[in-house]
Amino acid sequence: MKVAVLSFAHERAAAYARLLHDMPDVDLLVADPDGSPDDPARGRATAHRLGATYAADWDALFGLRPDAVVVTSEADLRRGLVERAAKAGAHVLCEFPPAADEVDVEAMVRVCEDSGVRLSIASPVCFGPAFTAVRREIAEGEVLGGLTTIHGAYNRPRPSGAQAARSGALGTNAPPLLDMVDAVLGGVDAEQVYAQSNSVLGAEPGMESAALVTVRYADGTVASVDCSWGSPESGPFAGGPVMTFIGNRASVEFNASPRLLGGFDSGVSGERWETRGDDPYAVMLGEFVAASRRGSGAGPDGAAAVRTLRVIRAARESVRTGRPVEVAVPQTVLP
Repeated sequence: MKVAVLSFAHERAAAYARLLHDMPDVDLLVADPDGSPDDPARGRATAHRLGATYAADWDALFGLRPDAVVVTSEADLRRGLVERAAKAGAHVLCEFPPAADEVDVEAMVRVCEDSGVRLSIASPVCFGPAFTAVRREIAEGEVLGGLTTIHGAYNRPRPSGAQAARSGALGTNAPPLLDMVDAVLGGVDAEQVYAQSNSVLGAEPGMESAALVTVRYADGTVASVDCSWGSPESGPFAGGPVMTFIGNRASVEFNASPRLLGGFDSGVSGERWETRGDDPYAVMLGEFVAASRRGSGAGPDGAAAVRTLRVIRAARESVRTGRPVEVAVPQTVLP
């Protein structure tokens, strides 16, 4: 099976290439024609190191007819690459956001549907057996009962890279939390969003570094998520999102990186703690490749990305106005 990594602009592209290369029966293809002024040979060097096939431009890459692609380009290039991949018959795993504008993402969803391929969104926490078990328990409702409230937190440190920093806490830490909520609720639309934020730890003036978002969904469920940036190497939530799902009979807690061993590390003169479990990105890529082989999907899809973008847009409007914001959900999508 041929799987291509499209561009090395994203910080995780090289890691994705390595993980894909290590998978059995995967023939890794690499293309990075846009390069970087600081490192124009970044993609070619990674391909050479892994012994992967390198394509000098996009035409050459799609001429190799990949079965699936991972889109890790700059955000403003993703729509074009997703559309080319879809028309070539390749299933797509795309970093969030697939595009900055909902209209563009909806267009990407349509072209994938028309081409008979699946647009999946890279949200590692939504993959893997642990989250699948949580979703199943909530859906069955035998122990939890009816879901009423969701509390979540993701406090990883401010990400590296200018683009990620400009996205703020709402753009970097909120999407994984909102993806989890969306998956558990089965794609129920948000109705109202209220958010508060500050920029105390922001890299740029006015860019939020702390944010608390409350969302009321159409089925009555209320979710409150803390998506603030945390300090490096501290806090139980730095390694991955945590979430509590509260029903009318019981509650379920989910921790993407449960703390198993902790203590004081004299080498770094600070607290150190270890987690257990497989690399979530390896799990995500494994499920994506397996689903592509079956011609099916895994993880959040393009429609879920649209719903997440709407909530984030409403959250920013709420921060600006200091008031709750009604989420406008288009009733029809024009071609």
